[in-house]
Amino acid sequence: MGSKIVSDANAFVKFLKLCQDESKDNCTYMDYISVLLVDKDDLLHNIISGNQPVFVCEKAQPKCEAESTETSADTSVVEETLYKVEQDLGPQPLSVMKARQLLSWYTMAHNPNMPQVKVSGTLHPLWVRCDKSDPCASAWLGVETVYSGNKTSGVKLYTVCCKGSTGDETSFTTLDELKQEHQNRHHPSTMATKGYAQFNMFCSLKEESMMFESQSSVIASLTWNNVDKVLECPPLSSKATLNIKVSVGDIRSPLYQTHKEMEFLLALAEGLRTGETEWLEPMETQSAVDLTRALIEELENLAHGVPGHTAKLSEKQKAKTDAAAVFSSMVIERGDLDFTEQLWEKMRRSVTSYQDITECLKVVVKAVKLGKIKPWIHKDSNSTLSKLILQSYQQQIDTMPLTGLTPANMLLELGLDKIRKDFINYLVGKELTTLNYLSYYLDTDVDLQEQVIRVRKLHHLLEILGTCSTFLSLPHDRLFLFTQSCLQYYKTSNYDEDHVFQLQIKPALISYFYEKEQPFSWGMEVSSGQGSKEVKTALYLSDKPLVDHISFDLDVPLDESVNGECEKMSYYRAMVSCSLISFT
Repeated sequence: MGSKIVSDANAFVKFLKLCQDESKDNCTYMDYISVLLVDKDDLLHNIISGNQPVFVCEKAQPKCEAESTETSADTSVVEETLYKVEQDLGPQPLSVMKARQLLSWYTMAHNPNMPQVKVSGTLHPLWVRCDKSDPCASAWLGVETVYSGNKTSGVKLYTVCCKGSTGDETSFTTLDELKQEHQNRHHPSTMATKGYAQFNMFCSLKEESMMFESQSSVIASLTWNNVDKVLECPPLSSKATLNIKVSVGDIRSPLYQTHKEMEFLLALAEGLRTGETEWLEPMETQSAVDLTRALIEELENLAHGVPGHTAKLSEKQKAKTDAAAVFSSMVIERGDLDFTEQLWEKMRRSVTSYQDITECLKVVVKAVKLGKIKPWIHKDSNSTLSKLILQSYQQQIDTMPLTGLTPANMLLELGLDKIRKDFINYLVGKELTTLNYLSYYLDTDVDLQEQVIRVRKLHHLLEILGTCSTFLSLPHDRLFLFTQSCLQYYKTSNYDEDHVFQLQIKPALISYFYEKEQPFSWGMEVSSGQGSKEVKTALYLSDKPLVDHISFDLDVPLDESVNGECEKMSYYRAMVSCSLISFT
């Protein structure tokens, strides 16, 4: 073997080993090859299973050029360095020839029959972006080691060939053609087939009055054995998983009004934390103080037995509950709001300054001290104002200086108390969990800001449950297990609306949705062999390009692809083939 080949191979694998040992996620080799260390799932869009780190080689971005110019001011000369910023071109491929050379160096380093090229230990799998310059239009080439016990016994070489988008199903590779491709490569005695499909469940829920972008998504992922044809609908024997990502604030959510309430609570908490409050637009035309006085007057009239007043209040509450029931089957609002909760409702809809909060609470405290009202309070209320009112029952009221940030903190306590009870009412009332499981989220011994964080997590959980119960009509047993899973996740994780929660489910429960939809992603694979010697040949179809370093032309007519009214979905195609190279 030529000494230059050996030298180049050794230099390359030593460079990879250095990057791996030092966990460098972006290095440049020979000035024109970028070597990235990434997770496989993130990069290869589930074409290749597994989430272990992999090396990715691609063409290095052109370096910025520095230009020097001289400018003079009076008699002085100032040298300025101007940087010419290149537009980010995105990931760029290497030639297929260069990719094959890199893979051959990697393979030599792991071949015990070639001691001239050595690497200590083993390297992460290597993938190279390609420019489709070969006859089969290769977009990726990859290699990973195969083990027999603790020893390297060979490598698997992967080729990913991609084509543009088309809605013409006659141009898709058929199952028989895929089997023949696998047979020609591996000559197996038996072959197995497996199917994959992903459906956007929200596609089945579109309404003409609600055609807008949403950050929430419910993706049904199904897998099954024994594929019969391309784009077949998953059978009821499939394994199904719902991948649920919910962003709060979606107007379609059954908890949209609760979101508006949380929005005020979070704005108030953020203002107390940073010293700068962005007050929300008031939802009431009356001032906060006037609304507070009116609430106290209602209680006084109720205490004095003003005729018709009780009926008036119950009618208001009934109308409010009926309106919520019409909007959604997932009613969070309660009919047993105590005085502090009613006060919170009035104030959150009307206050626009700290002065408003202070004046409102002064009115309430004065009425309580003078004995004008002795309002009913939930016995487990934890707010400062609730404790003050409870003291008034025995005519023993502590001095309450309403100065500084004290009134704002008191209002935040009222909101936390009320919203927590709302959430308990739903979660425990629907038998989705117990108070014991909620103890972490209901703990009032932590500071107010931490309480806000935990209540916000609960709100996100209820938004997720709202999607599952209202839009998908999932049964109680599935919702119960899912609730426990989400509660456990948020005990140790930060608030994250981008997190994808997963729920295993029987396909029969969602077949009504996916059977009338086209999958946005579909795949089938033919496999043979066992364990580390298993090899696969696969076809993947996707409504989005499966590679991000190559541009594709659309094969569908313009009028059909732009207005989105074509009957058949158009798919980008990728063929993945694998070769097993044995060293023994």
